[in-house]
Amino acid sequence: MTDRRGVVAKRAENLSPGVPYVRGWNRARQGAGALADQLVLLGLDSDFPGLAADVNVFGDGLVQIGTVRPEAAELLATLITAGLAAESRDATTGGPLSPPQEAPAA
Repeated sequence: MTDRRGVVAKRAENLSPGVPYVRGWNRARQGAGALADQLVLLGLDSDFPGLAADVNVFGDGLVQIGTVRPEAAELLATLITAGLAAESRDATTGGPLSPPQEAPAA
């Protein structure tokens, strides 16, 4: 059984030929790394010791946050909510939705 994003599909413990597992795992590694960087900046990295990249049987990347204390999950939910609220305020006031990106060097 799987949901539309394949998240509840079984982990890829036995590999099948022709499935791009490395691509999915690499994408998950990038996502886990981005989350880890933000958790470090917030001083929450020790609250998410099980953060890891994984891949399912279809080759889709998955980010596992592992088992966390309820307080850590609540804090993460609060931070996500605050970020979405700030993004929504910026959208309605015409402000930037994300930090400006530098132009490529010529």
